[in-house]
Order: sequence, then structure tokens, then C-alpha cells
Amino acid sequence: MDTQTIQRIGIRAAYRAGRILNDFFSGSFQVHKKGAIDLVTDADLASEKAIVATINESFPDHSFLAEESGASGTNDRDLWIIDPLDGTTNFAHRLPIFAVSIAYAHDGQVEVGIVFHPTSGELFTAIRGQGARLNDQPIRVSSTERMRDSLLVTGFPYTIISSGDTAIPLVRFSRCLSAAQGVRRLGSAALDLCFVACGRFDGYWEEHLKPWDTAAGMLIAAEAGARVTDFDERPYHIHHPQLLAANPHIHSDMVALLTIEDAQ
Repeated sequence: MDTQTIQRIGIRAAYRAGRILNDFFSGSFQVHKKGAIDLVTDADLASEKAIVATINESFPDHSFLAEESGASGTNDRDLWIIDPLDGTTNFAHRLPIFAVSIAYAHDGQVEVGIVFHPTSGELFTAIRGQGARLNDQPIRVSSTERMRDSLLVTGFPYTIISSGDTAIPLVRFSRCLSAAQGVRRLGSAALDLCFVACGRFDGYWEEHLKPWDTAAGMLIAAEAGARVTDFDERPYHIHHPQLLAANPHIHSDMVALLTIEDAQ
């Protein structure tokens, strides 16, 4: 497994997708609904097509798990996990907070993570065991030690309206808001995780995310020094329903804030 080559091809795919997204963002596109508040645009589809085609040029036998086209391929060992446009709702409203997220997993473990923010040109990357980088410069999580001094970020799943299950997420939000200096909601899980990785946020939590939302970003955050777990401090896996990523100083405090008796 040549992770350097894999990363290079993934970056190439991310840049190609980013150019497509920027072209759509400055032009016109169609918006369609996949659910009550879950959107897809022409840009999502074009970006995903370009990413898959770029990777296929070098790795025709690899498999894919992509947001719009689902699972494809029969290679159980080499899997690319793709979100071609993380932050579609922002994109649809012309809010320039969205990203391309590409991860590569070998035998079920994410080995390479790439997140590209097209409108700023920021490229976040990580290879397992080799640290995390922003535009090829090393990055680390913040050194904030007290919850009261921390800036947090979160999100709410698309299912929150259709399920009607708002009580527990709002309790968690209220607890964190009361304990921290502030809480933000950007609308892109991939960027949330990367912004924890480079110290802009001190902690991030969210529920009911999909593998393509978190695979790349969680590796980047972990390689930058974040503790990445579920709300019970168990090691996070991309199929877990809960994700908490925070600098090591405030991680346990956030676990306490997010723990609610009888919460699922």
C-alpha cells in the first residue's frame, strides 16, 4: 500500500472537484430534494463523477462508497469514501462554506484523508501515523485547557425534523453553550473536523452522520492530536452514530456535557 501515491491521486481528484464546484457556485445550478431538508445539486453529481473518474484512472480495481452513487466495486480491501460536496445546503444558498471530502480505507481502516475547501483554497491532508497538514504545513489542535475558554462547533442531522427527535440534541447543545465561550454551526462536518485539527475550534460533536461525512476529517483531526471518540469515550469508527473530536484538555469535559441518562 503506497499511501503517498494514494494521497497524491486523492488530492488531484479533490482539486478537480473543487474547480467544478467553484464554477457552479459562481454560475447556475439546479437544486433537488432528497428529503425534507436534504438537498442535492448538479454540482454534487458533477463533482462526484470527476472524483471517481480521476481515481479510476490510477486504481481501476478499487471500490467506492460515495454519497450520491452509493457503494460500487467488489474490492473489499481498498475503498474510497467520498463526499463530493459536504455542505450542500450552504452551497445551495450561495454560502461559501462547503468542502470536498475524500478518504481511502484499507482493510476497513482509514489510512488517508483529504478535505479541500474550494473557495479559500485550503487543503487539509493526513496519512495515518504521519500527522496532519494544511496546505502542506503541519497543524495541531489547540492548547485551550478550560471549557469556559473554548470555542465549540456542532451540527444537526437532516433526520432531526422527520424523526421529531429534537429533545436530547437540544439538551446537549444547551449544556455545551452554557459551559463554553461559544458554539458555532457551520454546516460542513468535514470542515468542522479540520478546523478542530488546526486549532480554530477546540471541540466538535454531532450525531447520525454518514461515513462520507466523517472519514477524511476524523483522520485529519486525530493526526493533529485530537481525541476522536463517541460520546462514551469509545474509539470512533465511521459507522458509529456519535462523533466527538476535541483537544485532549477538554475532551473529558465534553463527554460529561454530552452524557445524558437513557440517551441512545
